[in-house]
Amino acid sequence: MLDRRNLIKQAGAGVVALGSGVALGALEALPADTVTMPFENGVRPLVKYPQKRPMIGLTSRPPQLETPFSVFNEGAITPNDAFFVRYHLSGVPYYLDPDTYSLEIKGKVDKPIKLSLPEIKQLDAVELVAVNQCSGNSRGFVSPRVAGGQLGNGAMGNARWKGVPLKALLDKAGVQQGARQVTFDGLDEPVSDKTPDFVKALDIDHARDGEVMLAYAMNGQDLPVLNGFPLRLVVPGYYGTYWVKHLSEITVIDHVFDGFWMKSAYRIPDNACACVPPGTAPKATIPINRLDVRSFITNVTDGAKVKAGGETLLKGIAFDGGYGITDVLLSTDGGKVWTEAKLGQDLGKYSFREWQTVVKLPAGNHELKVRAVNRIGQSQPSEPLWNPPGYMRNVVETVRVSAA
Repeated sequence: MLDRRNLIKQAGAGVVALGSGVALGALEALPADTVTMPFENGVRPLVKYPQKRPMIGLTSRPPQLETPFSVFNEGAITPNDAFFVRYHLSGVPYYLDPDTYSLEIKGKVDKPIKLSLPEIKQLDAVELVAVNQCSGNSRGFVSPRVAGGQLGNGAMGNARWKGVPLKALLDKAGVQQGARQVTFDGLDEPVSDKTPDFVKALDIDHARDGEVMLAYAMNGQDLPVLNGFPLRLVVPGYYGTYWVKHLSEITVIDHVFDGFWMKSAYRIPDNACACVPPGTAPKATIPINRLDVRSFITNVTDGAKVKAGGETLLKGIAFDGGYGITDVLLSTDGGKVWTEAKLGQDLGKYSFREWQTVVKLPAGNHELKVRAVNRIGQSQPSEPLWNPPGYMRNVVETVRVSAA
């Protein structure tokens, strides 16, 4: 049996084989290294978990790791070892054996089934590039401040997912008449019986749209343990709360699921902007759903100095909830005049879309702003919208630079 010291030593940045399974090593903190996020109480440690590069640590029980923002300047695809991590329950399944793992499909189906991982991998596979973004990404910038993880802009990532369409498995089980929703449960568990299990639900038509996927691979490799190994739900265009990790149970039901994480948590104001006046409560709420339009400058940071009169390359990323980005506009004068940037390769309507442009800035201080437009004309608000949970921030981003 491996003791803790040898487990950590052998795991390094990977996993240790235990029979036919894998075991994730323990946390290695790097206490000498910190980052300071650009908001109040923004000092964060850099921490190192197996299968991950040093990442911004928010909590350790459960693990919450934010991607350093510089990673998004490396390319449209977020590397597995830099992909953000978000859990709600501290009972993370660090020790998993793919040979004994199984996925159960039950409830209002003609033939309940239980599938092993090899059986799932034998089915016809599909691939899709899609953004996974935490509902509370950028919450640290919300003003007035709200409760919840005070995240910067790094609780998001874009990956090429490979797996099996959920529709194929539901069809295999045979969905019965009267089915209304499908619920999803993973192997992560609460440490207290008073904490509700993390179970999410999708309407039956959404679950069977052919795009919702059970993914076992990410960027050409098995899922990292902390990103859902061996199987996770991928819900393209929807916030990460629906992307259930370590998926173990799928249940078809004939009613609207009223579990805590749907009925009480992850809800937004029921209006067009998902917002209310700061400090107020919404009259009615609905479950959070589709991603808003977002865009960022990735190669120039706030407070940077550039050469006056010279050509300055600006580049970044944009994305939305699946309509697809058609335009990215950049302003160098605080939003008075906008010019069109050149779009990069289209990896699909759910993916990051890279963009770039070259500007010449005269001597002085400048506010660079970027906004994106999708195929149905949606863009970002010039001023941040507010709701009590701090969800769905998508204001036009500003980077302040000086040219000399």
